[in-house]
Amino acid sequence: MSAAAARVNALRGLRPVASRFQPSSFPQIARSFSASTRRSYEYIEVSEPRPGVGQVTLNRPKALNALCSPLIAELNKALCDFQASPTVAAVVLTGSERAFAAGADIKEMAPLTFSEAYTTSFIESWSDLTTSLKKPLIAAVSGHALGGGCELALMADVLYCTATANFGQPEIKLGTIPGAGGSQRLTRAVGKSKAMELILTGKSFSGEEAERWGVAARVFPSYEALMEGAFKTAEIIAGYSKVAVQAAKEVVNKSQDLPLRDGVEYERRVFHALFGSQDQKIGMKAFAEKKKPEWSHQ
Repeated sequence: MSAAAARVNALRGLRPVASRFQPSSFPQIARSFSASTRRSYEYIEVSEPRPGVGQVTLNRPKALNALCSPLIAELNKALCDFQASPTVAAVVLTGSERAFAAGADIKEMAPLTFSEAYTTSFIESWSDLTTSLKKPLIAAVSGHALGGGCELALMADVLYCTATANFGQPEIKLGTIPGAGGSQRLTRAVGKSKAMELILTGKSFSGEEAERWGVAARVFPSYEALMEGAFKTAEIIAGYSKVAVQAAKEVVNKSQDLPLRDGVEYERRVFHALFGSQDQKIGMKAFAEKKKPEWSHQ
């Protein structure tokens, strides 16, 4: 077999991985949704506050942003729109200073029967964001993040919080258990013993504890500092190649699903695939020439 044929066969082996990275343009300008383009939402607010950064703010203030099915439907729609946006490269999800989300809507859940919850796959759509959004999601948590609110925050790729944020899975106090991934994601974050204690007792924990235990990446002294920190991180991410960012998110997430050896092999395959991107050439050439890369996002 010739050297050229060998290279072709090698690239064919990488094609399933490389095909997931879609090229897109990325104008380096910020914009807010105009009245004509802003989608009408009842329970959330959507904006683009910084270049390359999208923001979704939960907005049920009277209910402390309790998570009802219509709110989740709006959230999923907004995140799908950001996924398709040519200008947004990273997304910040937040609530208010008082509450990120105080939990699931008890009034909606209380009357459900087993057959209703089971046959309608109740709250299954809450996990849609973990599969539909390929761009990084930063949760900025202030105030209460309890029950479903804690689970929603744990779904984010990066979790920032205030020192006084109030996390917890108190479902045991209502005669039930976490149902949107809390028992799985919290255990992965803090370990079995600590997660078992928190879930079996319903005890809450602070933002400082969240950072100390590895639930949160960073903790901030105030809501204003929290939001500025989230925006700065989102801007940094938005300044890199979209292809490389999506690949990085993908391989880190795979570490949660695969044994170490399989995860390392998966990572290496995606790493190899990136040598077929224009941005890998642009980035390494710019580094060698001590210049700032101008990404093509292809």
